[in-house]
Amino acid sequence: MNVAASPAALRNCSDAEWQVRCDLAALYRLCGHHKWTDWIFTHISARVPGPEHHFLLNRYGVMHDEMRASDLVKIDIDGNPVDEPGWDGRSELVNKAGFVIHSAVHAARDDAHFVIHTHTRDGIAVSAQKDGLLPISQHAMKYYGHLAYHGYEGIALDEDERVRLVADLGHHNAMILRNHGILVCGPTAAHAYDELYTLERACSAQIAAMSGGAELVFPPKEVCERAAAQFRRPGGDHVRAIAWAAALRLIEGGTDYRS
Repeated sequence: MNVAASPAALRNCSDAEWQVRCDLAALYRLCGHHKWTDWIFTHISARVPGPEHHFLLNRYGVMHDEMRASDLVKIDIDGNPVDEPGWDGRSELVNKAGFVIHSAVHAARDDAHFVIHTHTRDGIAVSAQKDGLLPISQHAMKYYGHLAYHGYEGIALDEDERVRLVADLGHHNAMILRNHGILVCGPTAAHAYDELYTLERACSAQIAAMSGGAELVFPPKEVCERAAAQFRRPGGDHVRAIAWAAALRLIEGGTDYRS
């Protein structure tokens, strides 16, 4: 009897790694669905299970809405490809700036299994505003006292910037990269997606509200703090799991991201 090999076996990886690959490919497809992409120049990464601290990053040139689990490149913390059959040793498999940013977070934060960085219009716009994210929407309240900022240093090609980036991120799961975009992280794909969705909505609401020219309403500090605490009440993982399952239905059909 012929037994078809599993996708994990075909890719020469464990079932646990294959599941991470599928979750990461789904995040890419969802960013494509929401139009949170910047052509081929933004990145999402995921840590591979195991003691080696390898992580997965998009193959340079593959669009978000066409990403598959098999398209993801496994690299070590120094940016060297791991188990990449057919690689000539010279071509650029992953984007250098993407490696610098994502390797910094993965190396510093054991809980940051998934890291997403975007260059959306509204995210960049808020990153360029002196006061940053304003507490003027319910979405923004989630980040009241829980949002980091990192100053712009140019295109992220210098590896020594990693020290300053993770120092600014600290223990937060969301950060605005000044004059650049936003970055979020989480222990699961569902958690990271929730962080990105909420922060992107907050940025979009702020740009829309400010464009009207009317005076903005700022809730009292104690209300902002209460709302932020409500977002962190027990049970959040259950809600995120429901939302993640619903989000996955958005990318069903066409080429399977799990291939």
